[in-house]
Amino acid sequence: MLYSYMIIEQFKDAFIDEVMSDEWQEEILPLKQMMAYYRCAIMEVETKFRVLNEELSLCYDRNPIESIHSRLKSNASITKKLKLKGYPINVETMEKYLYDIAGLRVVCSFKQDIYHLAQCLLQQDDIRLVKKKDYIQNPKANGYHSLHLIIEVPIFLENEKKWVKVEVQFRTLAMDFWASLEHKLRYKKVIDDDKESYIAYQLLECAQMCNDLDDKMSSIKEYLE
Repeated sequence: MLYSYMIIEQFKDAFIDEVMSDEWQEEILPLKQMMAYYRCAIMEVETKFRVLNEELSLCYDRNPIESIHSRLKSNASITKKLKLKGYPINVETMEKYLYDIAGLRVVCSFKQDIYHLAQCLLQQDDIRLVKKKDYIQNPKANGYHSLHLIIEVPIFLENEKKWVKVEVQFRTLAMDFWASLEHKLRYKKVIDDDKESYIAYQLLECAQMCNDLDDKMSSIKEYLE
């Protein structure tokens, strides 16, 4: 079964390369190289969070990070996004205009942990803040809560140091629960207009419940401390 899976994955990679060759033309090798840089940047940032989690667990006798998830945007998604934005299909525009190719989602216990971890990360001298969006203080219209940071982190290559962008999303367990299930409920579904408003209202109500739960749990934490 494992062998069959590996064959499928190899075939899929070969198919993607063949499809992408028409879109990227002479950019195939630079694209693969840049994607390797993004993978390295993810490893760098993830290591920083694991070190912070270890240190803070000693200070506060608990781990503020519940889990860390990483992802690298697919070649097809990159191409689609560049086309949507009207940019040429090449590595230069990809690197300059797309900020979410490398991504990390850090799931925390409490809202306070999110802001504390974000502050600890940003005060490190090898981290550059590019953009910040606080969807906790200002949730999206659909109820989505999260803190988004676009940062640049250096990776050290054979003969140079290169700064690479990484998107970091901070969520509590409740925020992550809502966002994950909202995605599953809506993923690749065509919803009738007469049902859309009802579903949107119900999901918004669930988001408020999750936010209330976060606030309640934080209150209990503060009371115990």
